[in-house]
Amino acid sequence: MTSDSILICDVGPRDGLQNADRTLSPGVRASYVDRLSAAGVGRIEAVSFVNPSRVPQMAGAEEVMELIVRRDGVEYAGLALNTKGYERAVACDVDLVQYVVPMSETFAEKNQGSTVEAAIETAFELAARASGDGVAFAVTLSVAFGCPYDGAIAADDVLSVARRLADGGVGELILADTIGVGVPTQVRELVGGAVELGVAVGAHFHNTRNTGYANAVAAVESGATILDSSTGGLGGCPFTPNATGNIATEDLVYLLEGMGVHTGVKLEELFGVSRWLSDQMGAELPGLTYKAGGFEPIAS
Repeated sequence: MTSDSILICDVGPRDGLQNADRTLSPGVRASYVDRLSAAGVGRIEAVSFVNPSRVPQMAGAEEVMELIVRRDGVEYAGLALNTKGYERAVACDVDLVQYVVPMSETFAEKNQGSTVEAAIETAFELAARASGDGVAFAVTLSVAFGCPYDGAIAADDVLSVARRLADGGVGELILADTIGVGVPTQVRELVGGAVELGVAVGAHFHNTRNTGYANAVAAVESGATILDSSTGGLGGCPFTPNATGNIATEDLVYLLEGMGVHTGVKLEELFGVSRWLSDQMGAELPGLTYKAGGFEPIAS
């Protein structure tokens, strides 16, 4: 069931930067997005339409979107956590609005001041609005593999919510291991179950416990067609204790291309983006491949 091609969504400009000590200006963030598009990244999570008082690193989303040089064939996505965020995103002409439904009550309250049920109802509302507005819409099921506050999350509970969302008009679901606790057996169960719902299925992994890349392979082998990752492995959730980075885009691309899974990303150019970002952040990034360099593996 392994997919022969994967859409890579680089979430670095949003998830990568939102927990960073250094805040980049809208102009630098727009340049970051442009560098990713030039490297062949097919989807970029460019901005987050959240309250800047809560996440100051994401202030100036409208300015970032205005400064981006849009490239044909690239999807520019924006995160929205409520109706106001959705309206801001549509006003900026994003290609895709990404909304979040948390899988635990405590995380729902801390992340977006909501409950799980209220988040589901908002997802239904926004899916209908997006359909009428002609905007693509996706829902990320956050802490789907475990919550830092409420502990383990039952797979049946996650798939039950996924089924409700699919039946309610959501055509794309992203299963997120927000705190990096998942293992491949969980991935196969959740991704495989979501694929059976007849929607596009993606996955979002953090490498907190060094399982992120094994999980990514398991997701691809289970039918996922979208994978989130972040340039250089930068990132973490500001509302999650001990949050660490996402899987690195360049490491993921190297892995997938070596497996014969097409990503469309130009790896050497992506290395340059990671080096540039490292300079902007004033620190070495967690990713490995941009430092080690490429190699030509034998694809199976």
